[in-house]
Amino acid sequence: MKRTLGTLCAVILALLVMGCAKPPTEEMNNAVEAVTRAENDNNAVTYAGNSLARARDALARMNAEAASKRYDTARSFAADAIAAAERAIAEGRAGAENARNDAANIVSQLGPLIKETEQGINAARTAGLPLDFDSIDNDFNAANRQADRARTALSGNRYQEAIDNGRSARLGLTGINQQLSVATLAVSRKK
Repeated sequence: MKRTLGTLCAVILALLVMGCAKPPTEEMNNAVEAVTRAENDNNAVTYAGNSLARARDALARMNAEAASKRYDTARSFAADAIAAAERAIAEGRAGAENARNDAANIVSQLGPLIKETEQGINAARTAGLPLDFDSIDNDFNAANRQADRARTALSGNRYQEAIDNGRSARLGLTGINQQLSVATLAVSRKK
């Protein structure tokens, strides 16, 4: 009987302690603010999607645990949400910096490649190589337009757009230079 009474008292005491426990309101509010900051950070959204998803998941779990009155676990998920949100912002900054550097590198290579390609086209014309110069001119003009779009996107901090347009321009210019090389080689073999 003493054992049953002792167990009953322990259960009642545990229920009272749990009933008196308060939700970790401050930690939960901080977690919501941190995740909201990350969700409103364009770089975090663009370059740190996995960390942002982890922050959102931790926030959802925090809310579920708080609703179930498991406040210690809710507090733990609040800390996880804050850490993941801060990581998303940091990764976003790093991702944007890497993308900016990649875009700037690609755009900086386009000027010399355009000049080299233009000189090659002019030399092929002068040499009278058997090429479809109208088609080559169209391809060259298209590559120039893509290079211009890449420069504009870079100056507008639209790095992925700059990278995509820069790569397209480079691909077009490389294709023209390959046509010129093949034609030059074919003529030299005939001699």
